[in-house]
Amino acid sequence: MWYEKILFFFKNRELRNKFIFILFIFIVFRIAANIPIPGIGLENLKKFFAQNQVFGLLNIFSGGALSNFSIVLLGLGPYITSTIILQLLTMIFPVLEKMYKEEGEAGKKKFNQYARLLTIPLAAFEGYGLLALFQRQGVISPLSLPVLFSSIIIIVAGAMFLMWLGEIISEQGMGNGISLLIFAGIVANLPVNIFETFVTWDPTKIPSYILFFVSSVVIITGVVLITEARRNIPVSYSKRIRGSRMYGGVSTYLPLNVNPAGVIPIIFALSILLFPGTIAGFLSGVHGFVGNLADVLVGFFNNPWAYGILYFFLVIMFTYFYTAVTFDPKTVADNLQKMGGFIPGVRPGNSTAEFLKRILNRVLFTGAIFLGLIAVLPSVIVSLTGITSFAFLIGGTSLLIVVSVVLETMRQIKAQLQMREYDTF
Repeated sequence: MWYEKILFFFKNRELRNKFIFILFIFIVFRIAANIPIPGIGLENLKKFFAQNQVFGLLNIFSGGALSNFSIVLLGLGPYITSTIILQLLTMIFPVLEKMYKEEGEAGKKKFNQYARLLTIPLAAFEGYGLLALFQRQGVISPLSLPVLFSSIIIIVAGAMFLMWLGEIISEQGMGNGISLLIFAGIVANLPVNIFETFVTWDPTKIPSYILFFVSSVVIITGVVLITEARRNIPVSYSKRIRGSRMYGGVSTYLPLNVNPAGVIPIIFALSILLFPGTIAGFLSGVHGFVGNLADVLVGFFNNPWAYGILYFFLVIMFTYFYTAVTFDPKTVADNLQKMGGFIPGVRPGNSTAEFLKRILNRVLFTGAIFLGLIAVLPSVIVSLTGITSFAFLIGGTSLLIVVSVVLETMRQIKAQLQMREYDTF
């Protein structure tokens, strides 16, 4: 029974110590997220983040570290960005692709080291950009050169510190440390939301709360189903005789995820939508053609229907784009052929690649439509219920990250339990 596994988990000293250690890392992360960078006034920050969509989203991912202007205000953004940049560069540089895909564990370690090194200049660039932007907008007071330089050093150190915390969590074997820290940042505001709900409790809003939480349960169920959904393609392996032993002759399947791109398409679509809208907001009011164009763009992005429809189709487009970058049917077909595998009724080689491409496009259509709906659902539910708290329960990037991290962590814990159960025999 499930409760027996929980009891076994906490009875096992090694697993219990790992759990306590990860909780300790979360506490360290939350303390760091509330230590502000010295020498910077924070009076107008809360108001700025409440009014700006793109920075409000980044603030959610950082667990409020950005609005507090803390020493870890960038969160894990620079490290994640560096990893995505290097993954995209594998399409351009064959040496990098060979390192990442063909050199095994040693290649992955070298690739990760490059990602760590790239994180440093990215963190410095993003930190300087944020400080310059906030000074220009009057959110923070002008900084002297020594204060600016020391602030950038603190920001870079904070980003590297969080990256290190994520890696030592991963070493515990209880899940991906980077994902767990992002998860902790997203759910960090949950106690505050609960407290605000009780403080501002209005009995007339009970139907709205019921509709909100029923919708959240339905949406979370759908996210779990689509995240775990697979299209299994049967694969058979021909028999091979080496010496006196026979290999192969088995049947298995090749799983294709309904949503192989994860949350990346939503992040890409948000970047495309929010960046021009933010720039237009900064240029609005300028005289001449630039100011008029900025006013038109601000009006367009403030229209919820235009924004929602464009957002929906951008998510679908980036789902196909990112899957094309990360999944190559030709490579999969070649690997199957090298290992003596084939799909029944399909010729090996190019025919297998075309078959996989056709199946993948059909599966992706369902996943892309689902991602598009999840992306726009928060705006729809909030407009229907008027409830802005607990936003991560009703869709968007936050919900996908939370569900994915919980499912992956449960799989890791289950694997750890099975190892210990085998050891007892």
